[in-house]
Amino acid sequence: MKRLEILSDKIKIYQDDELYTFTSDAILLSEFAAVKKGDTVADFCAGCGVVGFNLYALNPDKICSLTFFELQKPLFNLCEENIALNGKADKFNAVLGRIQDLPKEFYGKFSLIVCNPPYMKDGAGETDKAENIAVCRTELALKLEELITAVSKGLKFGGRFCMVHRADRLAEVISFMHKYGIEPKRLAPVAAKDKAPYLILVEGVKGGKSGLKFSDTIYN
Repeated sequence: MKRLEILSDKIKIYQDDELYTFTSDAILLSEFAAVKKGDTVADFCAGCGVVGFNLYALNPDKICSLTFFELQKPLFNLCEENIALNGKADKFNAVLGRIQDLPKEFYGKFSLIVCNPPYMKDGAGETDKAENIAVCRTELALKLEELITAVSKGLKFGGRFCMVHRADRLAEVISFMHKYGIEPKRLAPVAAKDKAPYLILVEGVKGGKSGLKFSDTIYN
């Protein structure tokens, strides 16, 4: 069933219970990402577009353009419907296809890329779910290294990448970011009260100098 979510007094989106529905992770990511005036933004693994739309709701006067990339046609269609719903076709557009096949027209285009990717390795849970849900949660169609490879291609030199991921995969995240020229600069753990962190929010800069700053733990 499709239902309307109100993100702000000016931004609203549909999500569909039969497709992948967003969680608080997406909202945390959009709040974590630091937007600069004139940013050209991409939302990788966009789904219905919640990260990008909430990012815009929080920074309406800063974002120059916003491009959503989504693999699954039903979610891509929903994202396009949300663009039309908000009257943003002049600033927003959606691209259907695999991140691994990022068209060359997008190489070096973006000053900010945000992503809420699949968290689980292939074979590590969620494969019992419907395939359209499993693809969003498990690396069936997109591996972490493939994602960061594409991010490196899409970012301008000095561009920023913000991602949410599982805390127990932090070492992999940092290793792949280094491998593809994205220097981790800011990290925030996410935890439930009195529990160890279960998520991390990380920002990296393409071609950035070394130096990682830890933000306070976010309790969710």
